[in-house]
Amino acid sequence: MTTDVASPEPAPAAPPDPRPDRLRAPREAPAAEVSRNPRTGASARGPRHTEPRELAGLLSAAAGDAARIAATAPALRGHWLRTVADALEEHAEELTALADTETALGPDRLRGEVGRAAAQARFYGEVAAEGGWLDVRIDRAGPGGPGGPGGPADLRRMNRPLGPVAVFGASNFPFAFGVAGHDTASALAAGCPVLVKAHPAHPLLSARLGTLVSDALRAAGAPAGAFALVTGFDAGLALVDAPEVAAVAFTGSQTAGTALVERAARRPVPVPVFAEMGTVNPAVLTLAAAATAAGVTRAATGFVDSFTLGQGQFCTKPGLLLAPRGSGAAEAAAGALADVRPGWLLTEGIAAAYRQGLADLVAAGARPVARAEAADGAFAAAPTVLTAPADALRPGSRLLEECFGPVALVVEYDGTPHLRDLLGRLQPSLAAAVASGGPADPDLPWLVEHLARQAGRVVVDGWPTGVATGWAQHHGGPWPATSRPDATSVGAAALDRFTRPVAFQNVPEAALPEALRDGDPWNLPRRVDGVRTGGRS
Repeated sequence: MTTDVASPEPAPAAPPDPRPDRLRAPREAPAAEVSRNPRTGASARGPRHTEPRELAGLLSAAAGDAARIAATAPALRGHWLRTVADALEEHAEELTALADTETALGPDRLRGEVGRAAAQARFYGEVAAEGGWLDVRIDRAGPGGPGGPGGPADLRRMNRPLGPVAVFGASNFPFAFGVAGHDTASALAAGCPVLVKAHPAHPLLSARLGTLVSDALRAAGAPAGAFALVTGFDAGLALVDAPEVAAVAFTGSQTAGTALVERAARRPVPVPVFAEMGTVNPAVLTLAAAATAAGVTRAATGFVDSFTLGQGQFCTKPGLLLAPRGSGAAEAAAGALADVRPGWLLTEGIAAAYRQGLADLVAAGARPVARAEAADGAFAAAPTVLTAPADALRPGSRLLEECFGPVALVVEYDGTPHLRDLLGRLQPSLAAAVASGGPADPDLPWLVEHLARQAGRVVVDGWPTGVATGWAQHHGGPWPATSRPDATSVGAAALDRFTRPVAFQNVPEAALPEALRDGDPWNLPRRVDGVRTGGRS
């Protein structure tokens, strides 16, 4: 793990970029990352880049310990993750202060996110210990067994860890989707070593988190190869190419995610890339909800609160509100914008791309309805509500693409057939929301069914920017929202990404993985001869 920090020095200017994680190197790659303060633009020299020989050693350690980690009882891996959670909470104030200097997200938001990351780690430890994700199935030999007329056969099946996982965290959630975030915790829970690429938007925080996670895992008795942090653009590409790496998890822009998918597919042995990229998440105001002024105001206020949360830097930000013609939704949203407190975007590149994105949306036919005052400082943003005619939403339009930051579009529709047509023009998304007139709203059944075909999560009378970590959560969606519509990066099913099923036929007891042995030493839920059995009470 590389965590060396040098003294402050001037930083080179970052090129404009929709998000700070596009898969391209700067023209002259420095020997170390550069830490920037979004409020002031001040820079400091960050951790040095991981050198090729050092990376080779980390990859070798991960591969060498992979079998041992996979064979560790899930309950013990749960203990590892609880220890990581304890370390995060113990250092919460230190981490909050450090993160604020690199993200400007504010102490309250960041302090809460540290707690969230700790809770996530504990949750994934509980999921590991519960064991249902292993999907153990046993068909025993005997009359009527799986061998059929040709003779009895003992057949046993379970999910097995893939091996070392490369994790590329997000800029906008430095804890929840960072070094110790969802991907890292769920991969460790599934029995996979993890190598995390430090994010250039918060390199000093990444280095500190890398040290805390490594120390916590070591204290909990985890093998040395269970976790490592690498730094630098070239080191990140080398992770994707490394034969030791069995899967890649990524959160960020569509450009970078697509490039990672393509690069991993060109390997001699391709590996899966689970990329959460995000698109324009639509929201619909129904005719029944728009029948009263109170309904319109309530929906407009929730919409504005959601798309400006975290300065619009959420992958689940609602970017488009479809409202009945004449409802006054755009004007109500403009009124709600007056209460929004402006802030700063994460990087210079994001701030520049936001300004360019606003200009591109206007050029594509959008019209500003209201714009809040921008904050003072280097990477400030002016929250904005736009509107556009419905016929401007056509294939290939910039209006149908994400603009990362605190901006959203309001478009009016003329009745149900028109609304169906507009929804059919949208890209699939991570989430979709409906502001309804209540449970009896006649548009709810068809809207929920329609949106479920093009979004990973459908929210009724709520907003998508709250993503709970739980057993039923799905944080994914059809392409281009994610690279794998069957996968989620949040919730109990997140472990499934890092496993594959293996069947064992007529294998002697001593040669079977522990999870498949007759004594059920791990006390797992299992299906034996078609009957569910075992597991924790």
